[in-house]
Amino acid sequence: MFLSSYENKLDKKGRVSVPATFRSQLNSMGYNGFITYPSFNHLALEACSQDRIELLSDTIDSLNPFEDKRDYFATSVLSESVNLQFDTEGRISLTKKLLDHARIKNNILFVGLGKTFQIWEPNQFEKFKILARKNSYKNRSNLKWNNKQKGEQ
Repeated sequence: MFLSSYENKLDKKGRVSVPATFRSQLNSMGYNGFITYPSFNHLALEACSQDRIELLSDTIDSLNPFEDKRDYFATSVLSESVNLQFDTEGRISLTKKLLDHARIKNNILFVGLGKTFQIWEPNQFEKFKILARKNSYKNRSNLKWNNKQKGEQ
């Protein structure tokens, strides 16, 4: 799983080191990189494994092929997705378009979300985190263990 948050700095060539724990997780899944695309909901980048983007693609493909919403999702996610490979030092290079979407200039925050992670400009994430905590508190009764997990507690 992708857990915790890690802040790293863009170097002069626009590269950033991906946290070792995230690289290790991706490597254990057989990947030497990840897929990223602009978030719909935030000034951030969504990041995931090849398996996860294929699952998302299958979900999009399950929509009626003659409905506009299928094309909207495919265009917004798949056509905007970038496959980033780690260099020998575990760094990636984000495109200008991706950096601009997330308003990233110097520092990058990698935020673990379990099966996926996000990439944020640190100050933007701090603002979002305050909102997320407030809304999580208000909606905490919605979070329940499923039956399978009850036996594992």
